[in-house]
Amino acid sequence: MTSPLPATDFVLSDEKDASRYTLTRGGELVSVLDYRDDGRTVAMTRAYTIPTHRGHGYAAMVVAGAVADVEAEGDRRIDPVCWYVAEWFQGHPDKQHLLRAR
Repeated sequence: MTSPLPATDFVLSDEKDASRYTLTRGGELVSVLDYRDDGRTVAMTRAYTIPTHRGHGYAAMVVAGAVADVEAEGDRRIDPVCWYVAEWFQGHPDKQHLLRAR
């Protein structure tokens, strides 16, 4: 999946071969979300923003895009392994239904 975000020059891509979502702006990589997908659960393992792009909410954008993608597919749950992803879910109670039951 590659999709431009509405009214921006950001592009979110699911690089399935690399098991990561990338967020680019104007063709430049700004943030990455690594994951492992076993067909039932997507373990979101690391959110990372390129240091020169930190402080602009790009990690939140890549996580939100990945969560929306998993939700649209409708067949998997999310395991927020990365601390940042876990905190993102705490701030988005409307997405709690996507979390893997423990």
